[in-house]
Amino acid sequence: MSIERQQVDHVAALARLDLTDAERERLRGELGRILEAFQVLDTLDTSGIPPTAQVIPLGNVERGDTVADPLPRGQVLRNAPRVEDGQIRVPPVLDES
Repeated sequence: MSIERQQVDHVAALARLDLTDAERERLRGELGRILEAFQVLDTLDTSGIPPTAQVIPLGNVERGDTVADPLPRGQVLRNAPRVEDGQIRVPPVLDES
């Protein structure tokens, strides 16, 4: 399938690519071969295949939300990299200046 240079320029602009003339010509050929491969797919009979948005069945992988006793404060603080006044000290997130 033949691709026009204007089509390559349009795709390059959408992708924010600055192409040389040699790159444009190379991509004309590559895009043509890609579209030819997709034309082969058009010949397949897909009438018995329902349209899908996801080809792999999805399932919820989250664990159940169950109530449990919290960890003792001392055990939590023992794992913290820095503790100050019985609380976990973290670096500031916002610049206060």
